[in-house]
Amino acid sequence: MITSTSNQQMKNLTLLMKKAKARNEQGVFVAEGRKMFLEAPVEWVKQVYVSESFYGTCTQGNMQDCMESCTPKHGEEKLNRKVLERLNETGYEIVSDNVFKSVSDTQTPQGILCVIKKPEYALEELIKGEQTHLLILESIQDPGNLGTMVRTGEGAGITGVIMNQTTVDLFNPKTIRSTMGSIYRVPFFITKDLAGTISSLKEQQVNVYAAHLKGTLSYDEPDYKKKTAFLIGNEGNGLSDEIADLADTYIKIPMQGQVESLNAAISASLLMYETGRQRRH
Repeated sequence: MITSTSNQQMKNLTLLMKKAKARNEQGVFVAEGRKMFLEAPVEWVKQVYVSESFYGTCTQGNMQDCMESCTPKHGEEKLNRKVLERLNETGYEIVSDNVFKSVSDTQTPQGILCVIKKPEYALEELIKGEQTHLLILESIQDPGNLGTMVRTGEGAGITGVIMNQTTVDLFNPKTIRSTMGSIYRVPFFITKDLAGTISSLKEQQVNVYAAHLKGTLSYDEPDYKKKTAFLIGNEGNGLSDEIADLADTYIKIPMQGQVESLNAAISASLLMYETGRQRRH
């Protein structure tokens, strides 16, 4: 059992939690919680750490105790059985409660976190013929917004997310937590040249729309049944002129009252779900 924060594994875990550079160099990220552990593809899991109390309670053979220690709710017993089965499959290290809490990124740790291999995708993997449905992000700064867009995108049926290098790190622990597991299933591409990538998509007949304050066409008016991509800009400044100018069409989300614009993740959600609605009908 690991009982010291000076343990090399714990020091590295803390580094991975805090530094994008370390995550990039090692090609891994950290995911916390039972749901994130259970949904991770087994072949992506590099290491698993469980707190002493979580492990002790959940391996006593008394599932009622396990339920009580892990906040009772419907399906809790089944969930913990799945965790135990997966732990036996992946292997794990036990960590004392105080050390586990010190490396955790959450206020109330669930008692399990894992180091996951970063997936990689080529741009071509995000293109799915006429079903292509992309979210293109420029300099999004809030980890929660980015994670929410990935999660909502999966629900809306997008084929991938493209982002520039000044967008907040996709593998930031807060972003990972906000994806609620969608990070494992939504393809992404981080580009060094966002303008060049958009131009390449347009050459492949992808229709590019910019959510923009100058838009005169309501977001629910265009036909999104063909290859579609939406540009979403920085929370404070919106899209840069360079990127906005690459759009085929400016669209707007009509506002009432004195509201000028919506949160970036909310705007993206409306556009993605409108596309999904049109394609279902």
